[in-house]
Amino acid sequence: MASTGRSKTGTSSKVRFQGGMDSTDAGGSKITYFDVVKRLPAYLSKVKKWMALGGVGVIINSATSVITPLAVALATNNMISGNVSMLTWAAIGYIVLTLINWAGQYMQISFLTYAGQRTLYKMRTQLFDHLQMMPLSFYDNNKVGKIMSRVQNDVGQLQSLVSQDIITLMANALTLLTIAAIMLIMNVKLGLLTLTFVPVLFIVVLFWQRRAREAFMNARQTISTVNDKIQEGVSGVRVSQSMSRERVNLQEFETVNRSNFQANMRATKLHAFMWPIMDILTSAAYAMVLVYGGFQVLNKTMEVGTLLAFLLYVQKFVGPVTRMTQQYTDIQNTLASGVRIFELMDIEPQIKDSSAAIEMPVIKGEIDFQNVTFAYENDEDVLKEINLKIAAGETVAIAGQTGAGKSSLTNLITRFYDVRDGAVLIDGYNVKSVTQNSLRRQIGIVPQDPFLFSGTIEDNIKYGRPEATHEQVVKASRSAGAYDFISRLEKGFQTSVGERGSSLSAGQRQLVCMARAILIEPRILILDEATSSIDTNTERIMQESLHEISKGRTLVIIAHRLSTITKADRIIVLDNGRIIEIGSHSELMAKPGKYFQMYQSLSAPVLDETISSN
Repeated sequence: MASTGRSKTGTSSKVRFQGGMDSTDAGGSKITYFDVVKRLPAYLSKVKKWMALGGVGVIINSATSVITPLAVALATNNMISGNVSMLTWAAIGYIVLTLINWAGQYMQISFLTYAGQRTLYKMRTQLFDHLQMMPLSFYDNNKVGKIMSRVQNDVGQLQSLVSQDIITLMANALTLLTIAAIMLIMNVKLGLLTLTFVPVLFIVVLFWQRRAREAFMNARQTISTVNDKIQEGVSGVRVSQSMSRERVNLQEFETVNRSNFQANMRATKLHAFMWPIMDILTSAAYAMVLVYGGFQVLNKTMEVGTLLAFLLYVQKFVGPVTRMTQQYTDIQNTLASGVRIFELMDIEPQIKDSSAAIEMPVIKGEIDFQNVTFAYENDEDVLKEINLKIAAGETVAIAGQTGAGKSSLTNLITRFYDVRDGAVLIDGYNVKSVTQNSLRRQIGIVPQDPFLFSGTIEDNIKYGRPEATHEQVVKASRSAGAYDFISRLEKGFQTSVGERGSSLSAGQRQLVCMARAILIEPRILILDEATSSIDTNTERIMQESLHEISKGRTLVIIAHRLSTITKADRIIVLDNGRIIEIGSHSELMAKPGKYFQMYQSLSAPVLDETISSN
């Protein structure tokens, strides 16, 4: 065996992932709006062509919009002068401009929307991949609802920034400059008079934007909390109904929902503040143009068509400003979402392969805990100076009261968590020195909470080995004791299990999980209180199966019912994170220790139940 990656000495690992994402929700993220804008181009590399075509559409749309008032002015002046020929050509030109404007709008909407959707697709895929690689400690500290809010709502919000807001904001700015230039060329004095309201507008926007950022960030934060409450309420509806908790849950939801409502109302009021200002400025500009321009028309120093064009330009000038104000609101909201997205992406997984990690070769299944101490982040140690060697092919049971550290011990074998001190070795390899994939694909786990994915029973059994044949699936189900109940179902292995396996009983889900673990033919099989949800008859079937399953592999059983581990080669008794007893069932029962007390108090009722059922 290669020496690379071998370790016989303890190592120390500090937990690098601290806390959850609430620091960002509280406004504590180190990522700025500038950081968001700086990182977005990386997501646009594959859609540059579509954004360029969409940008051409924006330019066409803006250009035709700017030229149209000139066509109206030309038509009006020729109509007044009685030039029918020019009036006809002006009308034709107006129709042509309208058609070109339609084509520009089509290009803008279709191409920029495609670019936005592709960007959204890429970002969500990257986020999903990132979340799949995050360690269990991350999910210990972050609620599913808040994570979903970032993947769904925030990414969707960011789509509008990359697909519309940036390009149209630049186009609107260019349109404003063009309109200002045309008005000054047409009539310098009237143009300067019309543009006097622009400084006032910018002062109002500056006053408004200072208050907008906090309001829109708060709105994004509160919707995240609402999503979390909805997810928790739906997932736990059975428990809620069984305890008549509906009214209390509703009151709690109303509290967070009201916070979201109030946050959105504050943001909406700030947004609504701008519209009356825009109307006032527009009306003032119209009045100035009508009064001053009207006198010029009466004095024969300006044509009626030119005055009409000025009025149209005032309207078109205010339109882009209004849209820019709206876009600024959207961009504020979107950048707040971008901060939350990149903050999530920047969380470095605590558990990851080192640069020198090697592929774990086919293992025999020897497990060695060397002076292991472990704690969940900064909490109190849950495992303390554990020294334990499990031989390849040995069946070992872990017993102890709730909170003794049983599940924590097995989680270290698969490197779901890293030890704080010491080392966990498999066949002499430190689990930190090998790739996670090569380690975990040789370990099968039957969890305490039997989780099934939407799909059929066969899909779930094949989850870890999609290429398996139906015959192999049947064999695994027989080994797990699941075949009999599956064969009695109307559709057998093609029966849909529903969301999280809701169409099956807890015991049936457990058996399917057992078959799923067996199918991958693991060298180490971990049963995390796998008998906790099954009846005594099914437990008997499983016990009979375990004898065959254990051949040629290491079996680690976390015991819920002590009656299920009496045939284990060794029983490890944990108490307060320390190993206090080791021995076979008969050896431990021969002395009045912790195991003896637990067996007498916890196992006797189960044995009575087994006798009565027979």
